[in-house]
Amino acid sequence: MGSSVSKVPAQVPGNPDASSSSESFDEKRSVRSQSSASPTVGSSPLATDGSISLPNVDAWESAAAADPKIQLTRTVLANNNLRTTLVSRPAGVAIPHVFNHEVEFKTAPVTSQKSSGRCWLFATTNVIRYEVMRKLKLKEFQLSQSYLFFWDKLNKSNYYLELSIENADLPVDDRLVNFLARDPVSDGGQWDMALNLLETYGLVPQPIYPESYHSSASSPLNTLLKLKLREHALTLRALSSSLKADHNVSPESALSTLRAKKEELMQEVYTIMSSSLGVPPKPDAAFTWEYYTEDGKYAKWEGTPLQFYKAFTAKFSSAESFSLINDPRNEYNKLYTVNKLGNIWGGRPILYVNTEIDELKQAIVRSIKAGQPVFFGCDVGQFSDSSKGVGIMDTDYFEYEQAFNITLGLTKAQRLDTNESAMTHAMVISGVHVDEQTGRPVRFKVENSWGEDSGVKGHNVMSDKWFDQFVFQVVVHKSFATKEHVKIFESGESVVLPAWDPMGALA
Repeated sequence: MGSSVSKVPAQVPGNPDASSSSESFDEKRSVRSQSSASPTVGSSPLATDGSISLPNVDAWESAAAADPKIQLTRTVLANNNLRTTLVSRPAGVAIPHVFNHEVEFKTAPVTSQKSSGRCWLFATTNVIRYEVMRKLKLKEFQLSQSYLFFWDKLNKSNYYLELSIENADLPVDDRLVNFLARDPVSDGGQWDMALNLLETYGLVPQPIYPESYHSSASSPLNTLLKLKLREHALTLRALSSSLKADHNVSPESALSTLRAKKEELMQEVYTIMSSSLGVPPKPDAAFTWEYYTEDGKYAKWEGTPLQFYKAFTAKFSSAESFSLINDPRNEYNKLYTVNKLGNIWGGRPILYVNTEIDELKQAIVRSIKAGQPVFFGCDVGQFSDSSKGVGIMDTDYFEYEQAFNITLGLTKAQRLDTNESAMTHAMVISGVHVDEQTGRPVRFKVENSWGEDSGVKGHNVMSDKWFDQFVFQVVVHKSFATKEHVKIFESGESVVLPAWDPMGALA
């Protein structure tokens, strides 16, 4: 159902092209020349059998020991974390948390996904809550991320079992079958998956369906669900085999029987989930939400989750928003999807319009200037520091190359090809600093979902060069995209990427 990736802010070295501006940025360029001389054709290795020999180690140590810079690096790093030590002070000074264009309305509180991978649901609800708070004049407010989390995980379970029926004829060790079984109910997701949930189940305020232990710390629940789902998948495969062996059973009857069995198995999944997360409101069942406005006055809202969703997404409809991506491995100005990736069976497929990186930036600028925050997907662990009071995402921030005399030369495309990079995290862009002379964005204000102690009061600043290298996706309303991109999206003619493609990563 798509590859899942870690949401923890771990540092994964990769390489930005620190010297180029976005104007000359070539995402498909080859690896930069390494600082050390390449061996000539016919050179002989010290270890002819391919192992590491002691003469190898002696030669390497001799070179390192002769370099005063390396000796200093060894002295410093022997007792210090390289991530906190090899920080560029000038780079930190050069990228202030100041922006000349911000979404005027400010939301609160800073949200926290805690020990879960729900960043995409937090990014989705953090975008939508702007309009809720503005219309209802609220000082603080959160939508229920757990409500969407419940329906997503229930549907992902059903999606996986449907795929198990669909692929029952393939060997259990087939690459596709094996890949789908790796993480059938990942916490992560994509924009179109969020839209499927919104359109089917709507939204509720957090007090109507509050956090539970297992929504905030999802690992124990995920472990149990995956155990049962893999068992259920084998049960359905065995039943499919026996039905196909009976020549008196038609394909239609076999599918009907398999789906009846699947629904029986899904009862166990629902029981586990409702016991762990709580029974959620039905999307068509009315609820009453009582609250105070920003000036302390009592108010209430009555209606269904679907009505609540429709009431607060009319200005910039979520259904009229879509993903622009920058994937330099593939042809630009084409529509892409990922095989077998989704959550609601029969729902809207995951669709991406692939285009140049500057097109993503300009769409963001148009959206921010119109007062609409932007959902985006990136590789958050790369060259970023979300520690308290810092909150910097900048390719110049860590001085690894200088400290170790190395060149980190992978391009954006090469990082995708080698599993070095992917969309690991979704956040919200709520501001941008635009150069007044060139009209080009210089840095972006990022609203995260890691709590108040992450970055500067829950926010990061992202440099333009970091955007070039590690931002893969932005979600914009059609009114902020170009006519060409809207036409490509609405064509529905998509190139299908394999299930294990990096663009299938779940943020």
